[in-house]
Amino acid sequence: MNPNPDDLLVLLAVSRSGKFTTAAQELGLNHTTVSRRIAALEKALGGRVLARAAGGWEVTELGAGAVTVAERIEAAVGALGPGGRAPDPITGVVRMTATDGFSAYIAAPAVARLRNAHPGLSVEIITVTRRALQQRSGLDIEVVVGEPQVHRAEAHRLGEYRLGMYASRGYLAVHGIPGTAEELTRHQLVYFVDSMLQVDDLDAPRRLVPSMRDGLSSTNVFVHVEATRAGAGIGFLPCFMADQHNDLVRLLPAEFAELLPYWMVLRPDSLRRPAVAAVAQALREQTAAHREALLGQDVTARTNS
Repeated sequence: MNPNPDDLLVLLAVSRSGKFTTAAQELGLNHTTVSRRIAALEKALGGRVLARAAGGWEVTELGAGAVTVAERIEAAVGALGPGGRAPDPITGVVRMTATDGFSAYIAAPAVARLRNAHPGLSVEIITVTRRALQQRSGLDIEVVVGEPQVHRAEAHRLGEYRLGMYASRGYLAVHGIPGTAEELTRHQLVYFVDSMLQVDDLDAPRRLVPSMRDGLSSTNVFVHVEATRAGAGIGFLPCFMADQHNDLVRLLPAEFAELLPYWMVLRPDSLRRPAVAAVAQALREQTAAHREALLGQDVTARTNS
């Protein structure tokens, strides 16, 4: 049997979201219809096009070939723009994950600028600090800290950012300014919850000052910044976030200047979509444009000033 083009487009929607329900909403169908269309496509092709994965569905080898054909159909239909004009190819939903700080300071402005030129684009950003997934059903882009070990995906180094020790001026006025790493251990640390930290590259304070006790811990880096500003202890913070607050002082920059890389992980099938490629390029450009801030280049101007 020859596959129905409509069934191929349904498969394409499921491959992008990883979920029948999301694909159904995007296509204006119900879950049952999507399931029936996928079953009809599998019957026509003589095999499974989708397989269960953590958090959703992944395309099989047969399904990947069908998705490639579906993309051609989508492109051909999209070329029939109103008034003979070619439609904007940078449209549709792009789903990505990234750390809290990167999402707010790099991804959000990059996407905002891109959407000004391409209003048909919609980007969903899920904030999470974790290793790159091996099964990334429904995700187009992941931004992670540290070099990822992935298969069936492409990894690209975006840039680097620096973390340092910071304290509020009010805290230092009461507790004094630590002048050595040894003196730093008399203070409490504001940082990630150790037992829940999934990224080995982020264990620097426990490695550099293992005897420093945890004071306030959180899975969210914005909590780290605000807790440090409130005087909860000494925070190990991304410079590009901490340096925006004049009430924070960087401490011992020569001893504590951890440099970590941002990596971007993309599925090859996602990269074929103009919208995903455009978002990926916008993230590269935004990261490059903010290189000095990410690296905490204004250390001398802000340290103990």
